[in-house]
Amino acid sequence: MTERDATRAVELRVIDERLHEWGLPRYQTEMAAGIDLHACIDTPLTLQPQAPAVLIPSGIALLMNDPYMAAVLLARSGLGHKKGLILGQSVGLIDADYADQIYISAWLRTPPGSAPLVIEPGDRVAQLVFVPILRPALRVVEAFSSETGRGLGGFGSTGYGSAATRSPASK
Repeated sequence: MTERDATRAVELRVIDERLHEWGLPRYQTEMAAGIDLHACIDTPLTLQPQAPAVLIPSGIALLMNDPYMAAVLLARSGLGHKKGLILGQSVGLIDADYADQIYISAWLRTPPGSAPLVIEPGDRVAQLVFVPILRPALRVVEAFSSETGRGLGGFGSTGYGSAATRSPASK
């Protein structure tokens, strides 16, 4: 941990004591961006393809208590890509003032008829990444004070495909 990280201490409260056996959430490598979260369930959980999302307790609560910090829940790449496990809301946002247990909303995106996924107690099922937050003051205006090259261009307005072969003008 660097000195810079130490000034941003986050309190972690263990709710499920089994985490002491399985391993507290931690960075798996020196350069890992996220910490893995365990499925703190009592019995195996079978997820059926395309079934409604379920809430999986993580066994921890955090107190960031810093308006310029938040945490995001992300799917673990291996489970998402290889097994089809994704988060119920794609990305979960944990606000700095939320201090209760973190739950992982998850479902199985594989087609109906595919094999179910069984999550065992203690499996690492998601990752948590801490992110800085900007909180700008919003100023209501009648018109913007300057223009951009893009202007009001929305979806697809900057082109598609290779920049060398397709441009907005060639649509």
